[in-house]
Amino acid sequence: MRKGLKLSTILGIVMLTVVTLSFRNTTSQNDVNSSNAETTKTVKSAEEIFNEYALSIYKVSGLGATGLDYKVFLKGLIGYQNLKGLNLTPGTKSILSVVDLSLPSTAKRLWVIDLSAHKILFNTLVAHGRGSGEKIAETFSNTPSSNQSSVGFYTTAEVYNGKHGRSLRLDGLDAGLNDKARERAIVVHGAEYVSQDVINATGRLGRSQGCPALPMDLFSDIINNIKGNTLLFINGQGVENSEYLKGISGEFSQDQLASAKSETVKSRI
Repeated sequence: MRKGLKLSTILGIVMLTVVTLSFRNTTSQNDVNSSNAETTKTVKSAEEIFNEYALSIYKVSGLGATGLDYKVFLKGLIGYQNLKGLNLTPGTKSILSVVDLSLPSTAKRLWVIDLSAHKILFNTLVAHGRGSGEKIAETFSNTPSSNQSSVGFYTTAEVYNGKHGRSLRLDGLDAGLNDKARERAIVVHGAEYVSQDVINATGRLGRSQGCPALPMDLFSDIINNIKGNTLLFINGQGVENSEYLKGISGEFSQDQLASAKSETVKSRI
């Protein structure tokens, strides 16, 4: 009897150990599955937060009603957040300028946007380079003397007086796309050929040597608002090669998400 009792006790202990180990393995696997689920949920939430931020600006500011495509605006905003994260745009300024050269020159295709205020500061005409096309810019180049526009992201630099009068220098940030902007003297300036009268007479705007030239009655005010290292985004064929659009898939940094979430909360107050 004593031997039998001991044997049954041993068997009981063995069975209890097996059950305990099985439970632990199941619990551990559940923890892994739970962790994976949380990770998936976090990635999804990141994309949702950023898109909510972008849509809040787009809708409140009325950008859609003025003709700016949401996808073009989103590109500009992603670049803005990426460059801000690299400290290439000042944290104290929230100005983003967008030029959509996929639109004809007869359209008001420049937008200067205050992202914090969710407000359009300017929406007006802008010329493209004569080497890029007539009514629509079809080709783009970073090559000196090409007279073509260059796509991508720029920061605004110093104001000076040159052959076009008061002008604003630009520094191209995209290697291979626009980084020769200063060498090519690509600047923001006013031009008589950028006006509704010219459109009425010729069916399109006049063209520059690659500069984003502006109407004479607005260029100085626009320069005053965008000078001082703010961001300019020029959209057009080939801009998808910009290294600052890498996050367009929704893979945003924690700093980007924190900034987006903060701005989204502010917009609701």
